Amino acid sequence: MMREIALYGRKVEDLHRTAVIDFVAKLKLEGFGIWCNQALLETEGFDLSDAQAFDHGDELPETVEFILSIGGDGTLLDATVFTRNFTIPILGLNTGRLGFLAALASSDLRSAVKPILEKNYDFEERAMLTLETTDGLFGDLNFALNELTLHKKNTSSMIKIDAKIGDEFLNFYWADGLIISTPTGSTAYSLSCGGPIIMPGSDNFVITPIAPHNLNVRPIVVPDNREIRLNVEGRDESFLVSLDSRSESIEAGAELIVRLSQKKLKLVALPGYSYLKTIRKKLNWGLDIRN
Repeated sequence: MMREIALYGRKVEDLHRTAVIDFVAKLKLEGFGIWCNQALLETEGFDLSDAQAFDHGDELPETVEFILSIGGDGTLLDATVFTRNFTIPILGLNTGRLGFLAALASSDLRSAVKPILEKNYDFEERAMLTLETTDGLFGDLNFALNELTLHKKNTSSMIKIDAKIGDEFLNFYWADGLIISTPTGSTAYSLSCGGPIIMPGSDNFVITPIAPHNLNVRPIVVPDNREIRLNVEGRDESFLVSLDSRSESIEAGAELIVRLSQKKLKLVALPGYSYLKTIRKKLNWGLDIRN
């Protein structure tokens, strides 16, 4: 049976194009079939005319070994909708900036060919959250790998968010918004708002306020086996709710219920990969940068 991988991205920058094309060419010489999303195929100078095109998640066969996400962490988040209900793993190639999820550099693609051919790699499972609303907001895409964000929309005024853990009242948040983050998302928007870094597999959510009115209101880590209930009100009639990069409007007074998803996303971990190594490298931990 032919082995297959899929490529997903918005474009390939000139700096990384040669490395990606060489990587694909080596896999094709070994008999791999290549799938590629339409936007990537239309990138100028990125010639993969013999690749099979896809635009929707159900177009990829389950035999695809993994999706190579080409871009930054945002591109990898977009790629989750093509994983056929999270059965296809993702390998993140970082051609963006920081890249906590997409940790593979284009300079590492050549050395990645051998373990891929030998299937010498592991999978790291990442917890996700789901959103439940009475009107079925987001439809089948009501999940997030990084975070749910509730934010003011058309006003400069603060909003008021009533938050409960299960049926127990937690707090009224007077703020610009609120983030419910998974451990994976703890290095994203939540981190920029003062939230802690949580290791994957910690079985927690982080509730992080965005620009809270009261400075003594701090992020809190809660167990992910409890549902989080949110109600929002303010001077506006609608507010913005986001699941990773997908956003919708929600009316004042609507209840949002956040739960741990029963599904987990699988990330490809090549030999030498370490979450702690990635954190140290991306955040420059242990480096003396005073001089």
